[in-house]
Amino acid sequence: MLTANDIYRFLRKGERVTMECKRSGQKLPSSVWETYSAMANTYGGTILLGIDEVMSEKDWQKRYRIVGLPEPEKIRTDFWNLINDTEKVNFNLLIDRDVEVVSIEGKDVLVINVPQADYHQKPVFINGNMNKGTYKRNHEGDYHCKESELRAMIRDASDEGNDGRRLPYYGMDDIDMPTLREYRQMFINRNPDHSLNRKDDKEFLRQLGGYIEDRATGEGGLTMAGLLMFGKGLSIRERFDMIRLDYIDKTNLARGQRYRDRLTYDGNWENNLFQFLTTVMLKLTRDLPVPFVLEGVQRVDDTPMHKLLREAMTNMIIHADFMLNGVLKVEKLDDGYLFSNPGVLKLPVEDIYRGGVSAARNPHIQDMLRMIGYGDNLGTGFPEMVEEWEKAWGSKPVLNERYELQIVELSFAGKKSVVQPDNDGSKNAVENAVENAVENAVEKLTENQKKIIEQMLKEPSVSKAELASVVGIHSSNIDRNIQKLKRLGLIVRVGTAKGGHWEVIVKNQKS
Repeated sequence: MLTANDIYRFLRKGERVTMECKRSGQKLPSSVWETYSAMANTYGGTILLGIDEVMSEKDWQKRYRIVGLPEPEKIRTDFWNLINDTEKVNFNLLIDRDVEVVSIEGKDVLVINVPQADYHQKPVFINGNMNKGTYKRNHEGDYHCKESELRAMIRDASDEGNDGRRLPYYGMDDIDMPTLREYRQMFINRNPDHSLNRKDDKEFLRQLGGYIEDRATGEGGLTMAGLLMFGKGLSIRERFDMIRLDYIDKTNLARGQRYRDRLTYDGNWENNLFQFLTTVMLKLTRDLPVPFVLEGVQRVDDTPMHKLLREAMTNMIIHADFMLNGVLKVEKLDDGYLFSNPGVLKLPVEDIYRGGVSAARNPHIQDMLRMIGYGDNLGTGFPEMVEEWEKAWGSKPVLNERYELQIVELSFAGKKSVVQPDNDGSKNAVENAVENAVENAVEKLTENQKKIIEQMLKEPSVSKAELASVVGIHSSNIDRNIQKLKRLGLIVRVGTAKGGHWEVIVKNQKS
């Protein structure tokens, strides 16, 4: 049960996307239903009736005035009568404890707690009119949903997802066969005894949800999943011209440089999801250190960071709304990564961080990726990503939903664990750090490389010219050794060439 102090805490934070104050009076304000619809369709929130807001005031104690309700029980009864009337509201999401009267400053305020609607229940609309009675919430208040937003909610209400629908006039001729062959080889490698390995291409796609036949007419064709995953670029652009795929490498940029590497449509590749995924994964993991680990006689070139990036790429693809205008974008940054896709979240953010549930917008694509090792951990992948990134970088990934732009961003950023000498600059600390770096290297380091690491520990801002002088080799050889140490994951450059510094990355330090 709420108290007066709870109300003050609400007001101190100010009116925002999850709180709305209304003066009310002797009658239930009609605008309460717009706010109910908007909060239910967005993040949920709290409506406070009996509090007046003076928009021109900045101080919260002056901005909000407790005016109270003369007949709070009557207004509560009126509210319950209307919310249970399906002609007024299509879904009543509330239970008794969600509506209560709180006494504050000797006056009664009606508090209405509105939960976020489940994606099966959306859109929540009023007055029996879905097109005109569906609202969403932003910092400016309640607004009518755009047609594209309404269509997206309707699509998301089905657990069958978006990607199993047949696309008229698209068939096997629209499949890029080299892409499908590459996928099938990965499928065989992971599932050598699977019965699908003996099927022809059409039946293989049909079993995976990439091809479908109408039982009534016998007419067959590609599904959205089949075309997007394995289609020819031209066919995809004809049907999904509003979707772009974009990868940008923004690491180690020189002054004025916008990016170091980029993958977008340029006519040199079939811009389907499978080629985008596999090509970008190679680019993302190219610089990751790989320990020398054997399973039997086979080397395992995989690490928790590889798995994290696979999970992030998978999440971006299976949760994207390919019916919206937008970009599947991946950015590689000096201190992390950014993944962005069109479409809002189907589940509340707290449920995603908690894990245990999965509501993919594209379940057929999800199955296709799972069969080759992408997104194995249904419902638990996100918590594992959070745990791994926090362990490696000391910060949590941030999942940000931008309703106004209809996009979701997943940002990995933080400061790597680095080794610096003790404050007294003792020789012992530097020697221990170099020794640990050598032990962590997957290849044997040369004496010159050890000297470079030692000097970077002593003087993080050391220049390449100074390194050449100390180590006693030409600056071109310094460049080659630095690139080698970067590839091994032992050093990283932070900041610009002139104003930045070196960091030596060492795991499993000796105590």
